[in-house]
Amino acid sequence: MRKKPRTHCIGILTSGGDCPGLNAAIRAVAKPALDHYGIEVIGILDGFRGLVENRTWPLESRSVSGILTLGGTILGTSRDKPHRMPMGGKVLDMTETIAANAHRLGIDALVCLGGRGTQKNALHLHQAAGMNVLTLPKTIDNDVAETDVSFGYDTALTTATEAIDRLHSTATSHNRLIVCEVMGNNAGWLALGAGIAGGADVILLPEIPYDLDAVAEHLRSRRRSGKRFSIIVVAEGARSREEAEAESRRGRKPGAKGGRRKGSGPARKSAGRRSARADDELVDEGTEVDLGAPTMVREPMASRLARQLQRLTGTEARVTSLGHVQRGGAPTAADRLLCTRLGTKAAELLARGVFNVMVAVRGERCEPVSLEKVARQRKLVPLDHPAIASARLVGTCFGDR
Repeated sequence: MRKKPRTHCIGILTSGGDCPGLNAAIRAVAKPALDHYGIEVIGILDGFRGLVENRTWPLESRSVSGILTLGGTILGTSRDKPHRMPMGGKVLDMTETIAANAHRLGIDALVCLGGRGTQKNALHLHQAAGMNVLTLPKTIDNDVAETDVSFGYDTALTTATEAIDRLHSTATSHNRLIVCEVMGNNAGWLALGAGIAGGADVILLPEIPYDLDAVAEHLRSRRRSGKRFSIIVVAEGARSREEAEAESRRGRKPGAKGGRRKGSGPARKSAGRRSARADDELVDEGTEVDLGAPTMVREPMASRLARQLQRLTGTEARVTSLGHVQRGGAPTAADRLLCTRLGTKAAELLARGVFNVMVAVRGERCEPVSLEKVARQRKLVPLDHPAIASARLVGTCFGDR
């Protein structure tokens, strides 16, 4: 005889940036909850905002049938924070409203699928409003702590690798350097994996500040040895040694939010102008160009890097930024499997009344981990990671000497 579940009704939402596997995870939570444990499932539309605005969708087995292979999320998503939500031209704390609406709907626990921000927001709802929450780790950045891997990463890795594969033929046809920028925020997992799998000659990670001269010398050495082209994979959060030292002087942790990309004031502007004069009188990253309008124009980091390397090596350079294509499309088989494992484990934990945890991947197992442990850290690439050592042995340059 089946045990009566300790949880009678759950709400489920997707929050933060979209990524492949969200629908697979929704399905994996909802189907066993509905069909095996007899738990009612309410879909929350567009993240935490859906609970504020009472936009919900009662889910049934047929609602989640056939969505395993679909990209995106049938529930919609947003980056709204419960305690800092734009409402009617103001930014308000909607925590109590969310809790009251969840109570009115009879929701015993809120299941949140998302990345680092979502883990923090879920923990906030538990601590500030006493809500029961359970989360799953979702992000192509793979930077959620306390789990071996997050769903969405494998699909983004595959997409980025396929793009780099295609760059090889055009690069060699024209004897070019090609700088390919990939996502990852301030963690280098995506750039490291795609760079190695795609045979990149240079990989620049946020965790390893690069020396521009070291990169240029590596590229010149390849040219002298008869190599017709070079592929440089750069993470969007990569930074030079000078930028890392400047962050350190300002008292910021490397890669911390509000770092080098968001500086302002006279000192910041003058520093940008000095860089521009020193580098062929061209606009450097961080330089604010006043065009007589409120919007300030900054040169993308990958574009600046390509321009600098072209000048230092004498080889024509081009830039490719993969952007949001990495977050779209159907999930890979690996991500579908991962989502199914995570989601079904979540349903089991909910039926047992286990709350305020994230379902983490630990080897071959999926296990609950305290949200407090997850929310206070970011998983970065360790400098002694075996993948870095392997890449160095096949001649990959990381921009350090």
